[in-house]
Amino acid sequence: MRKVSALFLIFSLWIIPALGVSAQGGCAVDENSPGITFGVVVSLTGKFSPEGVDTFNGYAIWHDWVNNEQGGINVGGECYRADIVYYDDQSDPDMVSTLVERLIIEDGANFILGPYSTTLTQVASVVTERENIIMMESNGADESLFTRGFQNLFGIITPASGYTETGIAALFDLGARTAVIAYEDTAFPTTLAQSARDHLDNLGMQILAIERFPKNVADLTSMFTSFRELNPDVFIGFGHYNDAILFIRTAKELGFSPDAMFIPVGASNPAFVSEMGDDADFIWSASQWTADMPYDDPYFGTASDYAERYVEAFGIQPSYEAAEATASALALQLGIEAAGTIDTDTVRDALQQLSAQTFYGAVQFNSSGVSLSEPMITLQIQNGDFVVVAPDADARPVWPAPTWEER
Repeated sequence: MRKVSALFLIFSLWIIPALGVSAQGGCAVDENSPGITFGVVVSLTGKFSPEGVDTFNGYAIWHDWVNNEQGGINVGGECYRADIVYYDDQSDPDMVSTLVERLIIEDGANFILGPYSTTLTQVASVVTERENIIMMESNGADESLFTRGFQNLFGIITPASGYTETGIAALFDLGARTAVIAYEDTAFPTTLAQSARDHLDNLGMQILAIERFPKNVADLTSMFTSFRELNPDVFIGFGHYNDAILFIRTAKELGFSPDAMFIPVGASNPAFVSEMGDDADFIWSASQWTADMPYDDPYFGTASDYAERYVEAFGIQPSYEAAEATASALALQLGIEAAGTIDTDTVRDALQQLSAQTFYGAVQFNSSGVSLSEPMITLQIQNGDFVVVAPDADARPVWPAPTWEER
């Protein structure tokens, strides 16, 4: 695979050109081939940029593969080049609506690949529904996205209610009986917090405190001081990557050392370990996918093969956000090829019937466009590595975690 320049992908704002003429399955494309335009609005700057860049890089992996190795998209026997037009939404919901509309009306996007986060996906999907354009979203997990009766929104991500179930059950089995919860006051973290609360209640665990914090918070000292006084067995925190970093730094500064810190979103990103170093050890998180999963397909090979491809392109391990972005684009491609046309209604019907095995796992949608996906796995960081601790654990979790002073 040709090495992809991360700087080129992140900072260039134009149609990414077709990249080759190699072919599989009797298809080949070049600059003279007809094209299908995929529009992308994604956070390359702002609060969501860590996950947004991962999402965009995942789309870029698919784009490079489909043109260079697959030979394009086979639509009714004709080979189409995949073109991507993208814009940086700067993590700003107000920009998303304007930019998605620009992609469709001015840039002629035939399909939209979704942004990162429930908040931005919700805004983008209003536009795609109004304009009757299919959006395949990869990183908006709140169930509320799929309860609005929209026809044109599809997503392969595990819904938010499944993020903490296996982790909380594993912690209960280890002896955890009390917990505190912190969550960002936005849609997705709020849903995660409510779901965690339900799982804790179902097991009879006592919730000592549940506190919300504003978006873009920079200081959680007061909240964590009160948590420290409550001395819970488990801290559970919901936000995004930057919030996960803030949780750990604040806890260490204040000497807040619960037996487990469970941070489902953000702490599962390989960049979290790189940034936090030894302070990342013993943290629990949740993941949609890892490179060790036993999935494979005729497109990218095994989950491990995909990870190797990503490392070759970007020099870092893929986060699950990156992998699901690639898998989302692949699912949309398979729907288009099954439809034999780029007509929205026909592709929608094909996606509703799609059943495919990929390096990311099985891809199949219910009538609302939600993926019928595998359950989330729970990870713990041990000696700088992610290990699966639930379900079907690959390693025993370290419990209780040593205090900050003991590390």
